[in-house]
Amino acid sequence: MNSRDPQALIEKLKARSPEQVSVVEQFVDFLHSHEDAGILTQDAMRAGAATFANVWNSDEDPAYVRL
Repeated sequence: MNSRDPQALIEKLKARSPEQVSVVEQFVDFLHSHEDAGILTQDAMRAGAATFANVWNSDEDPAYVRL
């Protein structure tokens, strides 16, 4: 059985109890939310990089230059 075949996964889920299907659904929801959180974090980092570059690239504070 091909583990990447969505239909095979559906057939496996059909053989499980409603409680087990609920656990699988919660896990899939967790994966989606975790992925979304990672994307948001990366976007926030990129958005702030230009602003912080002005601070980090400043000659006014030698401590930043040494880092």
